[in-house]
Amino acid sequence: MKEEHIEPFFTNDAVIFGILMTILAVVFKTAASKNPGWQKFYKIIPTILLCYFLPSLLNTFGLVDAEESRLYFVASRYLLPACLVLLTLSVDLKEIIRLGPKALVMFLTATVGVVIGGPLAILIVSAIEPDFVGGIGPDAVWRGMTTIAGSWIGGGANQAAMYELFQPSDSLFSVSITVDVIVAELWMAALLLGIGRADDIDNFLKADSSAITKLKNKMEAYSLSIAKIPSVADLMVILAIGFGATGFSHFIADIVAPYIAENAPYLKNFSLDAEFFWIVVISTTIGVIFSFTKLRELEGAGASKIGTVFIFILVATIGMKMDVLAILENPGFFLVGLIWMAIHVVLLIIVAKLIKAPYFFLAVGSKANIGGAASAPVLAAAFHPALAPVGVLLAVLGYALGTYGAWLCGILMQIVAK
Repeated sequence: MKEEHIEPFFTNDAVIFGILMTILAVVFKTAASKNPGWQKFYKIIPTILLCYFLPSLLNTFGLVDAEESRLYFVASRYLLPACLVLLTLSVDLKEIIRLGPKALVMFLTATVGVVIGGPLAILIVSAIEPDFVGGIGPDAVWRGMTTIAGSWIGGGANQAAMYELFQPSDSLFSVSITVDVIVAELWMAALLLGIGRADDIDNFLKADSSAITKLKNKMEAYSLSIAKIPSVADLMVILAIGFGATGFSHFIADIVAPYIAENAPYLKNFSLDAEFFWIVVISTTIGVIFSFTKLRELEGAGASKIGTVFIFILVATIGMKMDVLAILENPGFFLVGLIWMAIHVVLLIIVAKLIKAPYFFLAVGSKANIGGAASAPVLAAAFHPALAPVGVLLAVLGYALGTYGAWLCGILMQIVAK
């Protein structure tokens, strides 16, 4: 935890938002360049990785204070639900169902990897340097790591639940958040790099990705068949649907979440008292319902493109929360986090190899746990916008399992830490 608060250079969110949009514009403009140098660069470094990394430098070098900024809150509460609607607007639900059970198997494998990875990481590090995983009372390292487990099986709502349940000290919780964000985003970076080598990885896994390719091609063909130059009226309708559904989602969530918290407290175990959960579920449901109507044809006017713009704004605000130098301040804690993540990854690879699951299912199954609704659709859309709903559906499942899985992980970490 920082001993003194240093005033950042930029404190106005309007200024910071302008900087983030400029960064995104430069990345996408250079990515679309015909210059051979840029083309070679982006064959190695994915566009979305830069959209995470470059904003993180603003936080790392003290130009902004991500904790004080409200941009992530706005992007996650307003732009994310809108983009979920716009990306699911033209989804072919039957084709998604035909993807089969491997997506669910990889998701559950990712969950198990987090649950067992925490206690195993503590055991390994305690054998190397016991002080790294020591502490007593609220400062016991395992308490802080329970909040990471919550975040890595579902997201922020489950992290908050673990914080309330195991009650780590504020300083320990601060370190835990840093480990959570940086280790998770390092894994995200690795997954994004893998997208460019997806065919090679599928060959290694001996996986058949034909169903995913079929869905992607079908969506591309549909988009081309209804493509048109959008009018101002088209764009207004698209935005009205996206933000109208977002507003409706908030309206219902504001009623349902407090009602459950007051009248059905046992449902808190499933994070059903979290407003964000209901916002994601309702907006996704609306998008799926619209996919069975004529509103589906708005895809031809660029509905998914606008949704993709919203996603990248969210990506930039997530990236801005990272401090890449924080790993130097708490090497022991980060060592536990890195080993924990390594166990998660190794288990995913083993199971994917055994059931011959495509890389897409490995990647999205992992991020549906580690990152939840804010990251899974982003990663899925990086493969293709038509695949974003797969990430959303799995992320919603992560919310339901998150509190139980994280609680079990916390109990196991408590046992091995003694």
